[in-house]
Formats: sequence, C-alpha cells, structure tokens
Amino acid sequence: MPQEHPITEKTGAWRAVAELYHAYFTGIVLFAVSRLGTAKAEELVYEIFCRQRRERFLPGLKKLGIDQLPPAVAAAQYHYLSNHIGGVSVEFMPETERKAWIRYAAPRWIWADTALCGIPPEVSRAMLLGWHAQNGTMLNNPRLGFVCTKQTVDGQSGLEGYYFEYDRDLAPHERLRFARNEDAPNFDPEKAPKLPTQTWPQERLDKAHRNYAMEYVRSAFPTALALWGPDEASSRLRLAAKMIGMQFYHATSRRLGEDFGTEAAGFGRFLQSIAIAHGDRADLTRLGDAAEVRQQGWAFREGVAEWDQGLDLAWNGLFEGALQAHNHRLSLGFVHQETNGGHELRWSIKK
Repeated sequence: MPQEHPITEKTGAWRAVAELYHAYFTGIVLFAVSRLGTAKAEELVYEIFCRQRRERFLPGLKKLGIDQLPPAVAAAQYHYLSNHIGGVSVEFMPETERKAWIRYAAPRWIWADTALCGIPPEVSRAMLLGWHAQNGTMLNNPRLGFVCTKQTVDGQSGLEGYYFEYDRDLAPHERLRFARNEDAPNFDPEKAPKLPTQTWPQERLDKAHRNYAMEYVRSAFPTALALWGPDEASSRLRLAAKMIGMQFYHATSRRLGEDFGTEAAGFGRFLQSIAIAHGDRADLTRLGDAAEVRQQGWAFREGVAEWDQGLDLAWNGLFEGALQAHNHRLSLGFVHQETNGGHELRWSIKK
C-alpha cells in the first residue's frame, strides 16, 4: 500500500527546496564559466535575466503595490522587496523621485560562499545589462538608466548602484553606466518599504522564498534550450545537477529534519519529502528491498512553455546525484508521463 509521509515542518521543507535550487542555479553558471568560457556564461546569464525581467517585472510591481511610484523609486523598491522576500541581503536608499539606490550587500546570495571567486566581472555585468539597465524600457521611460558603483566580484563591498532618470532619452549603450567613485548613502531599515502583513502573511512569504530560488532555474532551463539546443542543454544541465545533488544531499536532508539512512525506502522518503515541499502530491510504496515513488503534478514545470524531453533528465539529475551521496550502490529509474494535461513522475529505487 502507498504510504503517506507528511512533512510537519513546512518552513524547513520549503527552505530545503529553496537552498537546493539556489545551489543548482549557481552551479549552472559556474559550470558554464568553467566548461564553456566567460563569453558563453555571459550570454547565458544575460538571457536568463532578460527572460526574468520580461516575465516578472511589471506583474511584480503590481503584486507588490508599487506600480504607481516614480519610475526610479519603483524599480529600486521592486528589487529591494522581491530580493528581500528571497532571503537576499539587500538595501534600498532613495534620494529623490528621480534617483534611488539599491545595494546587494555581502555576502552575496546569488554567488554564495566560495562561488564568488569563480564569477568573472563580465558575468555580473551581464546580469545588470539583462535586468537593471532595461527597467526603463519596461516602464516606457527611455530616460531611466542604472549606474553601477560597485561589484562584489571586483572585491568591492557589494553590488551597488542607483536608478537615475535623466533629462533626455538614453541610447541603448547608455542604460548601464559605471561610476566607481560614487558611494551609496547609509541604509536605514526603518525607512525601507515593508510588505503589508494582511496580504503577505508569513506562510505566503515562506512559499515565496522557496519560489524565488526555483524561479532562477525555471528561467535557466528554457534559456539553455534556446542557446545550446536540446542535446547540449540536457547533457550540461544534467551533469551540473548531478554534482549539486551529490554536494547538497546531506544539507538538504538536515533541512527536511530526517535521517533517511542508506536504504532504498529511505531515499524514497527523501524524494517524497522533496515533492511535497514543492507542493506536489507524492506516494511511497515499499517493494521488499526496493521502493517506488509516484508524484502527481510537477510544480517546477508550471509556467515554463518551452521544453524538451531531455530537460526531464536534466532536472532529475539533482536526484541522481543525491542518490550517489545517499547510497552509491543503489540505482534510480525515472519516468515522466503527461496525463490529461497534468504530469505524473515515477521513481524506482533498487539495488
């Protein structure tokens, strides 16, 4: 009989998923830098952040209730609030209606821990070019640009800069400018914008924190597919996923609050816990020394239109790697089927 495995500590489970996707996204970028070179990694990061900006910026302004603010202030507040929800150390300092600072303080979230040393400045710049420099175009305000004053990847104290509305329209190459001699004012948390608790209760914030990290990988998959083609996207993303799964299995298990042991059924419980933490339904069946997990729904795929079957295997690479850390003597079978417009995923774990 299928056995339910309830997760009693939802926040810990959601954070486990968030940290796994956070690590995976950073791993994808580092993989591109080390295996493909700076130029290819720069292209990948630029296109990922262009995609996120197109899909998230304007709806996010409305969702956060800041779409009626002056453009420079609205853009800076968006990055402050959305990144704050995701657990990023971020600061917001408005000067005027036409000039507002944003600062991603150390330690940087996106290039966590020692990963910072592996990110070329060009890759950090590509993020700014893909998102911050284009906020004015999204707001139909060709006078709005972004001025970067610091980059953590250059050994400076944070990624820092300000939105500024000029007195004239900007040419495309003027939308991002560097001014290393300028310095942001001090951050005052008492003056920073806050989310209303009636529309953003703690449970919604916790889920948003999970989704924030997941969204980076959701954007990376179709972007890699478009840039590299289905075969290369699948193989590269899968290899990066395997390495991240191996490295983060034990940390993820601790977040889930359980010792999963080394048996097949224990890894089945791990998969089931991860699925439930995504918001999907999952059942675990013990089959002697083997186990099967059947998942209904696939939260990761929600909102992702461009897809290839090879990306199924790339995503599952996280769990292939995790199994290697759980017990490298076990094998993992994986099948994905689309049923009545939905998704059914099945894993078999055995010796």
